[in-house]
Amino acid sequence: MAKVLSPIIPELAALVHQTPGTLSLAQGMVGWDPPPGVALAVAEALATGGPALHRYGPLLGDPELLAVITAKLTNQNDLDLIGAELLVTAGSNMAFNAVAQVIAAGPPGEPSEVILPVPFYFNHVMAVQLAGAVPVPVQAGLIPDPERLAAAITPRTRAIVTVSPNNPSGVVIPARVLAAINQLCALHGLFHISDEAYEQFVYGEEPHWSAGSLPGSAAHTVSLHSLSKAYGLAGWRLGYMAVPQALLPSLLKVQDTVLICPPRLTQHAARAALAAGPAWCAPRIAALAKLRLQLLAAVAEQQAQGLPVRLLAQPDGAFYALLQVAVPLSFDADTLMRRLVLEHRVATLSGGSFGLDSNDAGPVLRLSYGLLDAADLAEALDRLFSGLRRLLATAGPSDQ
Repeated sequence: MAKVLSPIIPELAALVHQTPGTLSLAQGMVGWDPPPGVALAVAEALATGGPALHRYGPLLGDPELLAVITAKLTNQNDLDLIGAELLVTAGSNMAFNAVAQVIAAGPPGEPSEVILPVPFYFNHVMAVQLAGAVPVPVQAGLIPDPERLAAAITPRTRAIVTVSPNNPSGVVIPARVLAAINQLCALHGLFHISDEAYEQFVYGEEPHWSAGSLPGSAAHTVSLHSLSKAYGLAGWRLGYMAVPQALLPSLLKVQDTVLICPPRLTQHAARAALAAGPAWCAPRIAALAKLRLQLLAAVAEQQAQGLPVRLLAQPDGAFYALLQVAVPLSFDADTLMRRLVLEHRVATLSGGSFGLDSNDAGPVLRLSYGLLDAADLAEALDRLFSGLRRLLATAGPSDQ
């Protein structure tokens, strides 16, 4: 356990608690509540559900919700579900953790490996480590280069992970790249774990695409989905995945041990949220698109004024952006993150949490605009950039 990556969010939350009035560009959530039908569905379930609502349910999830998920994955994601099984989980983080537990199994003394393109999602690293496997970070580019990923494959490799739209970069990985990675996994007998938690958050010309839509991909593709983001259900812990049938017996062992069954009341909430559908989410995501433009304009303005900052990639998805202080400092991104909270009352996340360690090019911060309205975002960015100016003036460049 001592070797498992420590989660950064609780540490940051403690710093924010110490600093009242801090505005957060760190937390990966949206600012809206769930669809109104969620509360109504839960109230109706409590009123009419009877004893069954309070007792253990099916291990995979209730049939009514599985039917809704099947329709969603078929109609919206065009998934090839022939040879796949569906499993409802307490959030897609739990889904990834369960898959990691299952695929990590190997001979004693020969730990399995899971390839994670950098920047990775830190909970993925933690889940792989908790499973006793080895996370293998690969510098494959913000749009992962399949050839670099292929070069990292060893006899112990069990899976390659992709996150699109990406946390933390906001990059939407093109379909041709995801298809190449999926085919690479098929060629080498690996699993492609496709994390699609931000599938509806796309603002540019590149659409979201599900790798599991490739014909015949169900045998090696794990598709992870979440209701936490687009439907504002982060605290409800609702997720689901489509998995190869070969993994299901082992996944059910994990599910039975950890969860027994998906919470029955929240499955009613999930059905109501999915019934609201993308049409309900669209205007809210469109409002986020305006905040994204606000962030891009603020960065461009600071660059014009001579502040040495840049975005590592065009953030066309999710609600994140990676901001680099484009000069080396005498302290790393973790220290920069802490000082911005304690001295300037603005929270960001250190790029080190995502495998982007500080180097000669300068430290990186992840910015999230999902929780703020336009006025608070403007104030948070003002604190961020004025804080960076003061820290740059006093810290001086690195002499290492």
